[in-house]
Amino acid sequence: MKFKEFIKGQSVKGANFMAIFYAVAMLGIFLAGYSSLPGNVDRLQVAIVNEDNGDYGQQIEKSLSKELPFKEISTDLTNKEAMKDLNDNDIAMVIRIPETFSKDLASGKTTSNIDFVVNEATSSAVPSTMTSVADKINQQLSTQFSTQTAQGMLMNLEIPEKQAAEMAKAIEETYAGNIKVINDVPDGMQNNMLPMFLTMALYVGAMIGAMMLVGNFKLNRGRATKTRLFTYMQVSAGLIGVIAGLVSTVISFLIVDLNGTGLFFEIWGQQVLNYWVFFNFTAIFIFLLGETGMIVNIPILLFQTIANGATIPYDMMYAPFQWGSWITPMYSSVQAFFANIFGNTAVAPYIFSLAGLGIAAMVINILIAWLLHKPLKVEEPATK
Repeated sequence: MKFKEFIKGQSVKGANFMAIFYAVAMLGIFLAGYSSLPGNVDRLQVAIVNEDNGDYGQQIEKSLSKELPFKEISTDLTNKEAMKDLNDNDIAMVIRIPETFSKDLASGKTTSNIDFVVNEATSSAVPSTMTSVADKINQQLSTQFSTQTAQGMLMNLEIPEKQAAEMAKAIEETYAGNIKVINDVPDGMQNNMLPMFLTMALYVGAMIGAMMLVGNFKLNRGRATKTRLFTYMQVSAGLIGVIAGLVSTVISFLIVDLNGTGLFFEIWGQQVLNYWVFFNFTAIFIFLLGETGMIVNIPILLFQTIANGATIPYDMMYAPFQWGSWITPMYSSVQAFFANIFGNTAVAPYIFSLAGLGIAAMVINILIAWLLHKPLKVEEPATK
């Protein structure tokens, strides 16, 4: 065979199609999705909690409301309400001006603090962005209030050198901005990305498993009823999920700094649910298109790496990714792991959402199997 004949073969044409298709899919999805960073940072929401009734507190609140690069800034929340919203990832940062801020600043004897509180148990882009914003605000305020304090203390006074040195030190230490973290995530990218890695680990296996189990369903249609085969397929997916979930959980505990028997079983339990949901979700396209369904499943997988919220928060996503996060299972899984592992919010809503998507996907598979796959006559076992 000559090379010219070989290259005209169907396998080469198929390989060429797949190379182009996935290059377009991956670059189109990733470059479009990640272009929202940092452009959509203004979509994040922050809260300013002003507990100070003095002039400085009011001045700070008005100034920040105008200058912060966010479209939505809440100023009517109590500190308790704001911290709950921060814990639930409904807002990205809480800026708290304490009750004694103006008094401390005017006295020049006590350090005046503003707290910038950030939640680390969320999309990786949020804590770094909010910390950067807080640092810039702190630099501006430190310069501003040191100058104002100096003017108030030294105006029209003849200060001896020693006393001036002491006052200069007081001026320097008049304002301090505290950047605080709740739900602290240990250092290391593996910790912050663990919710996504756990999810991805079983999604890929479930996607391949769907192709194999649906293939087994079709292969054995003449040996048992569709109802029995479908049940076997679901039970098999559940059992595989138990084993794969255990392995993935053990590996995570060996590599990442996780502790607690309760947490171990919670992660394992979610991984079992994950596999079953991912299996049914990806099986839809296998039932509809056969092995060609894998061509569709892989771009959907790539799409979810952005829509799952591990890197880019929901508020910063473009609309298609926001819509996709509610009809694909990865978002619920990743957010449930954030809640479970780092304790930032209630896990139940995400687990219910994940289970609901799995049930919906299974119902769709039932309809496809019964409407599009004609039953075959079941072979009777030979009798002696």
